[in-house]
Amino acid sequence: MGFLFEKLDVYGRAVDWAEVVFKLTEELPRGQSALADQFKRAATSISLNIAEGNGRWHSKERKNFFLIARGSVFECVPLLELCRRRKWISDDYAKHLKQELEILAKMLSALIKGTDEKREH
Repeated sequence: MGFLFEKLDVYGRAVDWAEVVFKLTEELPRGQSALADQFKRAATSISLNIAEGNGRWHSKERKNFFLIARGSVFECVPLLELCRRRKWISDDYAKHLKQELEILAKMLSALIKGTDEKREH
C-alpha cells in the first residue's frame, strides 16, 4: 500500500538528492564536519518536510511544510557553492547538482501552488 507522498516524483527526487549529499559529504576533507552536518540536515529536510506536510489534514499546514522543504533546497545552494569554491567538487559536478536543486525548487513551487489551488475550490 505505502504512503501517498511516496508516489510523488518530488519526494523521490528529494530522497535521491539527500543520498547524493551524504555521499558527497563522506568525501569532504577532515575537519569539515560542521559543513557536512549542515549540508546533510538541509538535504534530508527536503524529503522529511514533504512527507510531514503530506500527512497534514489542512492545506494551510501542508503548504507550510512544503515551503520549509523549498527553503531547505535554497539552503543547499550556498553549501554546494562553498564545496565548489574550496575545490572539493568540480565545477561541472557542482553545475549538475545545482541544476538538480533548480528542478526540486520548481517541483516544490508547483506543489505549493497546487495546494493553494485546492484551497480555492
